[in-house]
Amino acid sequence: MNGGPHLRYREALIPVLGIDVGTGGSRALLLGDDGRLLGSASADHAVFQSPRTGWAEQDPDDWWRACQQAVRAVLAASAVRGDAVTCIGLSGQMHGAVLLDARDSVVRPSIIWCDQRTEAECRWLDQKIGRDRLLQLTSNPALTNFTLTKLLWVRAHEPDAWDRVRHVLLPKDYVRFRLSGEHAIDVADASGTLMLDVAKRRWSPDVLAASDIDQRMLPVVFESPEICARVTSDAAELTGIRAGTPIVAGAGDQAAGAIGMGITRPGAVSATIGTSGVVFAATDRPATDPKGRLHTFCHAIPGRWHVMGVTQAAGLSLRWFRDQLAAGASYDELTAEAAQVPPGADGVLWAPYLMGERTPHCDPNARAALVGLAASHGRGHIVRAIMEGVAFSLRDTFSIFSELDVPVGSIRLGGGGSRSPLWRQIQADVYGFAVDTVQADEGAAYGAAILAAVGIGLWPTVETACDALVRRNTETKPRPDEVTLMNERYGAYTRLYPALGSIHG
Repeated sequence: MNGGPHLRYREALIPVLGIDVGTGGSRALLLGDDGRLLGSASADHAVFQSPRTGWAEQDPDDWWRACQQAVRAVLAASAVRGDAVTCIGLSGQMHGAVLLDARDSVVRPSIIWCDQRTEAECRWLDQKIGRDRLLQLTSNPALTNFTLTKLLWVRAHEPDAWDRVRHVLLPKDYVRFRLSGEHAIDVADASGTLMLDVAKRRWSPDVLAASDIDQRMLPVVFESPEICARVTSDAAELTGIRAGTPIVAGAGDQAAGAIGMGITRPGAVSATIGTSGVVFAATDRPATDPKGRLHTFCHAIPGRWHVMGVTQAAGLSLRWFRDQLAAGASYDELTAEAAQVPPGADGVLWAPYLMGERTPHCDPNARAALVGLAASHGRGHIVRAIMEGVAFSLRDTFSIFSELDVPVGSIRLGGGGSRSPLWRQIQADVYGFAVDTVQADEGAAYGAAILAAVGIGLWPTVETACDALVRRNTETKPRPDEVTLMNERYGAYTRLYPALGSIHG
């Protein structure tokens, strides 16, 4: 196509903006009304702070700074005028607790999704409400990641700070507040707070009463494609977006990422390897795991739900190895070495519990381990074992799907792990399914932009928008011999966690 960025803009008359407030940075993406990606830009966040082992905190104002930077950058790169943007969709890391005072100032750093300090608060909820009753009310067990446990921790350990709290937001919703002045949240992100009645898609009065949380602290709940706010004049000056531009409710990063990958109907499943790893399945009912190993959340599609299993340290496992033990090596170099090692990594196994674990163990005290090493093994064996261990951990979720009769018709890969041919092949062999990727692998920001497009009526439903916009790219088929081997290695992997528990107590 000829003509450069200005011609591209003139052809795309109704651009929408998607913003994803991630852990490592914020991303802004412009999508044209014809479905073409007009541009994207990112801005890094400061590295999250760990004041103690297992703690993780970030400064919400740093997210807002990065958001402004990313939005201005994508406008400049795409030559789209800020006053031409017709709607904004938001996504972001889930579960974080942003606490605001009566003047809407941040009370303390946000305790984010991977923080593990709230084990005692989880036990208190199980005693106060009852584990089975909590599952009945919220479709989920009490886990250290969820927002409610963070609120209880602050109340117990920082009473002076808690006394100042008047509003609670999640990360992307704090950015929405800075854009619009509104306190709002979507049903998908609210599902990860442990305060939502997921089946009824509203705050749970029973959970709030039992935990003594005032609902007036919580934002108003909307369906993901609903318009819930508009850009203020102050935010317009800071971002370049026209004042009055509508903002839809959006979705947490997992639901928005699933929209961007076309995971909209039962049978469609995604496996995403980012910092964490997630296996996500769309459902037409709130399918609750009675053992609490999976999350059951509202989907970003009105009247639809999803179930997902989470590996805390998926891509983080490889990043940790690179940063701590292979300084100076690139991911490409490491995976090239791993590709020279045969499947099974010559007996080396990796348990990816660097940040505790969610699915299937729900154990914040689990710790990682590399086992089976011999003097003949090199760096490539370790890297391959890490990649296989992450895939084994995600396979745990597929095993639970089978127990719960959650259909798996197709598997679509996303995140940084989907860009590695080796990791794609490993996943196909471990899952025993063909796996594919999408052409526009833009993650949650792309899904947020689709929600914005639906919000202003460019498509009548999220499903029709995804059918029009999401296109398959690569397909990787499982290899029968390697599937047999990976089944054997997975059996060995499942014995690691009990063995490690006997060591760590």
